[in-house]
Amino acid sequence: MPDTYSLISPAPTTNLQPGSPLILGIMASGSGSNFEAVASTIENGDLHAKIAVLIHNKPDIQAIDRAQKRGIPTVFLDHRNYATRAELDRAIVATFQTYQVECVVMAGWMRVITQVLIDAFPDRLINIHPSLLPSFPGIHAIEQALAAKVKITGCTVHLVSLEVDAGPIIVQAAVPVLPNDTSETLHARIQIQEHLILPQAIELLAQKINPDRVNL
Repeated sequence: MPDTYSLISPAPTTNLQPGSPLILGIMASGSGSNFEAVASTIENGDLHAKIAVLIHNKPDIQAIDRAQKRGIPTVFLDHRNYATRAELDRAIVATFQTYQVECVVMAGWMRVITQVLIDAFPDRLINIHPSLLPSFPGIHAIEQALAAKVKITGCTVHLVSLEVDAGPIIVQAAVPVLPNDTSETLHARIQIQEHLILPQAIELLAQKINPDRVNL
């Protein structure tokens, strides 16, 4: 069985009319590999969207370099400078509004968000999580799967709700757990699928926003 084997549901959509590009705002707290996947898919012409801005809450992370090499603006919002989560989210919303963002992608954003952000982007705020939700929500999802000795896990892109990792599912990819898997090897295979389904989920969301994207 090849390491990259997976089952993605729903199947990727093809034969699209581009319509207007979807304006994206991305939130990241780490390496930005999912940011890279979205940006590369846009550059390859397989996703008709534009990343307007990257918001990050940690300095000196790799995601910043990935954005800057493409000329994409980055905004540092240090969560430690805000008295409450809601205050941070108000700053995030204000930033995205400045850049006329239509859809927000939480791509490795390691902070719990509030209703402030959800209400600002109703049904346009998505997150990616390394499990087949509703199984193994929250932190250490891969370690949870290994501890449970499941044979299949994967990743999920979902709409964000106030309850962590509980919003409506958009796309999932199943990944087999191999007998000798460690958290590192399993994470590497899951991440391959994350990079496939996140752009797909953005396209599905864009079709809901603008049905003219679909080739009738």
